[in-house]
Amino acid sequence: LEASEHVSKVVYPGLESHPQHDIVKKQCRTGGGMVTFYIKGGLKAASKFLESVKIFTLAESLGAVESLAESPALMTHASVPAEQ
Repeated sequence: LEASEHVSKVVYPGLESHPQHDIVKKQCRTGGGMVTFYIKGGLKAASKFLESVKIFTLAESLGAVESLAESPALMTHASVPAEQ
């Protein structure tokens, strides 16, 4: 994902680029099960990406073991004004 021209930022503790990567290496066997990444092109591009996902389910949850994809700006935080 870090090398993708469509991604502006990847947040995953298992990557050497993550600020706490050294801590994660000492305390964990893996980098964890959650990956955050920012798609270039804003909300329109994020929405298009989520509509095209085939393997992950579009859903709002962090308390399950299913492979899920979500965009807080389009889903859980959609009612929050942009200036906040």
